[in-house]
Amino acid sequence: MTAERYTGGLDFILDQTSGVPYYRQVIKQVEMAVADGRLNKGSKLPTVRSLAVHLQINPNTVARAYNEMEIRGIVNTQQGTGTFISEKKIDLTDEERKDILDALIRSFLANASSYGFNIDDVTGHLNTLKEDVKL
Repeated sequence: MTAERYTGGLDFILDQTSGVPYYRQVIKQVEMAVADGRLNKGSKLPTVRSLAVHLQINPNTVARAYNEMEIRGIVNTQQGTGTFISEKKIDLTDEERKDILDALIRSFLANASSYGFNIDDVTGHLNTLKEDVKL
């Protein structure tokens, strides 16, 4: 599932098969975007309601993510104005980034395998797509 692009290149995407609760997936995506500079201090996040509608999840799930990020100091919520990225600097180690990418790729490969594709099929297709897809 995807949501509209709300802020500085951040697309919220949930993986239903990962076993990771949705609220944690939202938090991790915001943390990653802050760490790599896609979200900067003052960037506005979507409202709880709009993100929940676009992700097709319960608004309480998004509210839980936002509340936890506020407790951690990642965001500031201003009543009537919105939720904004705070000044807190987030640094992810290369190992943390590798672990996240590893989990994403393993999930993707398991899904591809369930459709009968092997690693050579996947890598071959990725090579053909890399010119069309900007990462």
